[in-house]
Amino acid sequence: MSETPQNYRVEKAMPELFSELRQSIVHLPKVIRNASGISIYGKRIKSIIYTMDVAVIANNDADAILAVYPWTPNTRILSAISQVAQVPIFAGIGGGLTSGKRSARLGAFAEEHGAYGVVLNGPTDVETIRAVNETVDIPIIYTVVNDQRDLGQLIEAGVDIFNVAGGKQTAELVRWIRKQYPSFPIIASGGRTDEQIMETIEAGANAITYTAYGQTEKYFQQKMEEYREKTKD
Repeated sequence: MSETPQNYRVEKAMPELFSELRQSIVHLPKVIRNASGISIYGKRIKSIIYTMDVAVIANNDADAILAVYPWTPNTRILSAISQVAQVPIFAGIGGGLTSGKRSARLGAFAEEHGAYGVVLNGPTDVETIRAVNETVDIPIIYTVVNDQRDLGQLIEAGVDIFNVAGGKQTAELVRWIRKQYPSFPIIASGGRTDEQIMETIEAGANAITYTAYGQTEKYFQQKMEEYREKTKD
């Protein structure tokens, strides 16, 4: 029997199936697959789409949904998202004006509706994290926006995953966290280009969030162009 050369690599092609009615979906950048991923309840999550557009939530190839928004968290919004999402949801439950027991109650509602994790934003105080930790049995995700918080205190209070959203400083913040906690789970926004995403992954992010701006409008415009061509005399 001949030995396989050490530098021999088998390229595996993944079959992709689409139906006539389900082929226009939002594809996330393939470079995200270079991330290690985070395993939550046995499901490996590498790509996370950040959107509150229910049409996009129902039509994308991401591993999970990041459902956070700048208004007061609303159970009806989460309920609507849970009905259309086909992958795990990370649900925002406040942390700024919405905090304490209210955030904890929202966390319990999110868990009951199948969320894989709850997200608390940057201003969240330690007491709110503890209240949520005492209430839910799903991961608590804390959004890191700068290097001014004591990460150890947040972890001790119950944070399970850091979600880094530092704009242009995101990769730098990921490196800062990774230096202190070599194996702690990190989600981070990857930017718009493959180069920016790879920089964030190489900095230490385990999973990447990708913001879907105007995707519904983009696909609708494409469809309308197709329809115009089909209806020409």
